[in-house]
Amino acid sequence: MSKHKILVVDDSALMRKYLKEMLEEAGFEVYTARNGKDALEQIKRIDPDLVTLDINMPEMDGLTCLSHIMTEFPRPVLMVSSLTEKGAAITIEALELGAVDYIAKPGGTVSLNLKDIKDEIVGKVKAILRSTSRQRVRTTSERRTAIKRTRGEIKKKAKPIFTRDLPGLVLIGSSTGGPGNLEEILVALPDDFPFPILVSQHMPSSFTGVFAKRLNGRCALNVKHLDGTHPLQTGIVLIGKGDADVEVQKKLGRAIGASVPMSDKYLWHPAVDRMVESALKVVDPKKTIGVLLTGMGYDGAEQMARLHELGGKTIAESEETAAVFGMPRELIERGGADKVLPCYKIAEQLVKWARIMR
Repeated sequence: MSKHKILVVDDSALMRKYLKEMLEEAGFEVYTARNGKDALEQIKRIDPDLVTLDINMPEMDGLTCLSHIMTEFPRPVLMVSSLTEKGAAITIEALELGAVDYIAKPGGTVSLNLKDIKDEIVGKVKAILRSTSRQRVRTTSERRTAIKRTRGEIKKKAKPIFTRDLPGLVLIGSSTGGPGNLEEILVALPDDFPFPILVSQHMPSSFTGVFAKRLNGRCALNVKHLDGTHPLQTGIVLIGKGDADVEVQKKLGRAIGASVPMSDKYLWHPAVDRMVESALKVVDPKKTIGVLLTGMGYDGAEQMARLHELGGKTIAESEETAAVFGMPRELIERGGADKVLPCYKIAEQLVKWARIMR
C-alpha cells in the first residue's frame, strides 16, 4: 500500500522543516512549498492527498490559495494558524471556504515549540485522511457557497424571550470539521425557533469568541459567546468559551448556561459529555435534543446515548457530511441516535421536533 502524500505549505523554512520531519516520522510521504503560488504548482505535479496550509505568506496568501484549491483541486486542507484574534478570524473564514480543520501554532507565526503539539498534528492528519474523501471535500465546498447565498435573506433577529419555564433545549457537540457544519445548521434555523441552543465546539478561547461573533452576523437567531453565565432563552444560541467547559446550571429557579474551568476528567474541551451530563440534572430529558457533529474521538457519545435512553431526542451527523466520522459514529454504535442525518438536513429535523416537544 502506497504512502499518503502530504504537501506542507509555509513561508518559514523552519516551520516546513518541523512539519516535514514529524509527518515523515509518522510514515507519510511529505513535500513542501514556500507560498500559495508554489503550492498550486506542486499540487498539479504531485497530487497530494492532504495539504497543510499557512495563512500569512508572500506572493499568494493562504486564503487565496485555499479558494483555488477548493475550486480547481478539491482535497482535504488543514490550515496552520496563529492563536491571535486576527489569526482566528482568518482561520474561521478558511473553514467556511472548505478547509477541514486547523492547527493552532502554540508560539505565533514562527513557532519554535511546534513539536510540543506533534501528537495533535499527526492525529488530525491521520483522522482526516481516514474519513475525508475528495468528493466529500468538493460537496462541502459547494455547500459553503450555498450558505453564503442565503445570508442576504436574513432580515431580522429573534427577540430573546425570558421565561423561568424552559420550553426545551438543544445541545450541540462538535469538533474537527465542525465550524462550517455548525454554521450551516444555525443559519438554516428560523428566527422563531422556540428552544435555546447551547454549543460545545472544541476550539481554543481565542477562536470561540471570533466564531460566535461571525455566526451572529449570519444567523436569524442571536449568537453569543458564553464567557461567564447567561440565561437559557428562546432566540439565543450560546457558544461555549474555549479552554473551558460548559455546564447547564440552575440559579434562582432559572436554567442558565455557564462557562466553568476545564476538568481533567475529560480529554477535549469544551467537553460535550460534561455539557450533556449537567443538562440532564436540570432540564427534562424529554424536552431536550442532542446533536453530535463531526469530530475525532468519542466526546459526547456516552451522555447523548444516556439522553436517548431517558426519552430525549438525538441526532448523529452522517458520514456523508462529517469531516471526521468519529464522535457521531460512537453515538450510533452505542445505539443512542434517533436520527442519522447529513448536516444540511439537521435544521429541518430540529424544527420538526421542537414543534412537537414544546
